[in-house]
This record gives sequence, C-alpha cells and structure tokens, in this order.
Amino acid sequence: MRIAANIRTDNPNSLKRNANMPQLTLDKTDIKILQVLQENGRLTNVELSERVALSPSPCLRRLKQLEDAGIVRQYAALLSPESVNLGLQAFIRVSIRKAKDAREDFAASVRKWPEVLSCFALTGETDYLLQAFFTDMNAFSHFVLDTLLSHHGVQDAQSSFVLKEIKHTTSLPLNHLLKE
Repeated sequence: MRIAANIRTDNPNSLKRNANMPQLTLDKTDIKILQVLQENGRLTNVELSERVALSPSPCLRRLKQLEDAGIVRQYAALLSPESVNLGLQAFIRVSIRKAKDAREDFAASVRKWPEVLSCFALTGETDYLLQAFFTDMNAFSHFVLDTLLSHHGVQDAQSSFVLKEIKHTTSLPLNHLLKE
C-alpha cells in the first residue's frame, strides 16, 4: 500500500508537508512494526525484529525509513499524572475574540503554558479545546483567572473535569491500512 508518507515535523505538535521527502510504500511488515512500536517504543531492534518475524538488519532499515518519512514522529515516556501530583485533569473550551491576530496570539501563548498538554482548533461554537493537568483546584483557578482569562484574545472559557478515565491510548488504529 502506498501512502503519502512525506509528512515531516520538527515540532511533534505541528505537522508540515515536505515535498522533498520520499514516498513510502507500507506493507504488512511495516504496519506490524508500527503496531508493535505503538505498544512499546522501548524495544531494542532485536526484540522488535523478533516480534515482527524479521531479521534485525532489515528491521532496522525499515524502522529508519519509517522515521525518515515522518511516520514515526517521536518516542516518549508516558507518565502517570497522579504519580507526579497532577491528579486534576480539565478540558477547557475556549472562545476567541474576533480581533485581528487573536487566534495567532492565542496559539503562540498556549504553546508556552506547561499545564496544557493538548490544544485543538475546532469547528462549531468553541474555537479551541485544551487538555490540561493541575495539582489541585487552586492551581486550576490560578491558571484560568491569571493566565487564560487574562489573555487579550480570550472571550470566554468553559471547563469540565475528568471524573474517571474510561479509555486512554496513544496507539493509532492501523487495521484500515491492511484492508487496502
């Protein structure tokens, strides 16, 4: 299966197309490598090659191609928020003023706020959705009142708190690639 795998990013939060990057044809082995890596990105090349039934040298070559094509963007450790005293998770819906440059200014500011793990520009009534973590309600209040609502581009913000996490995964579904 041939996919447009010429997506490259220097910033894992911002995808940019690069026409100079090679197109990559993914086969079942490449997809298996991606699936296994999404489950455990700390595997050695030997362990990965055993899991995908490939010898180490071709496995390493394929992995390098997946990285160079921008399909594998980064490797990261996922921390337990509670274990680092960040047990309060909030989703904050933000509406932006219609002023000139308000969106660009807000986007630049939100990238600097360490409490915010994710920020999505949305369609519909809300302009942005933030996912943020806090130590407690005081930290949340301080962030909303002193940082978020004091930003000149923010018109309104509404928050919801996570009571219980039902599902959380960082693995993208890849089964659709096998059907084509």
